[in-house]
Amino acid sequence: MTFATISDLKTQLNRGARANLFQIELTFPTSVISAAGGSQTAYSEKMGLLCKSAAVPGMTIGVIEVPFRGGRRVKIAGDRTFADWTVTVINDENHVMRNAFNAWVNYVSTSNYDSASKSTATDYYSTIKIKHLKADGTVSRQYQLVDAYPTDVGALDLSFDSTDTLSEFTVNFQYHYLQAGNKDEAFAHDADMTS
Repeated sequence: MTFATISDLKTQLNRGARANLFQIELTFPTSVISAAGGSQTAYSEKMGLLCKSAAVPGMTIGVIEVPFRGGRRVKIAGDRTFADWTVTVINDENHVMRNAFNAWVNYVSTSNYDSASKSTATDYYSTIKIKHLKADGTVSRQYQLVDAYPTDVGALDLSFDSTDTLSEFTVNFQYHYLQAGNKDEAFAHDADMTS
């Protein structure tokens, strides 16, 4: 057995994936933009600039335990579930992004889905792209949160003690499933492709 060297580690890392090199692409649903006012492009660009932190969500495969003789259990893989996704947004002075997220949550909570003249649940879904970038700015890996929508817009902390800091808030999202791929891969629009 040969032992790895520092040179081997440097070769494997290349430059290493940096946690602070990322880009978020969030397209607000058309129905939400109508309720909040403004333009789709302006909101998307502002979100790309003001997104302070995010994460690639985790995923878990459940376990089905089948009892057997003598107290033994056979473990079989169950269903895959995806963790909530939370993003931290820097609050601009006019609260444009916060107002947009509030309008989105309001749209979800006040829509009447039983009426034929009102919206459907798909009207508030959006696909969110998380792009992990290389040092040269190109995309190394990208992730898509399919059919995402916000469930919680966090509080704004205000305090006389807070100096030399900007106001920020978190937004928590639910989504149906996660797709991952390299920068050149086209994502399938079929949920069966993610299994």
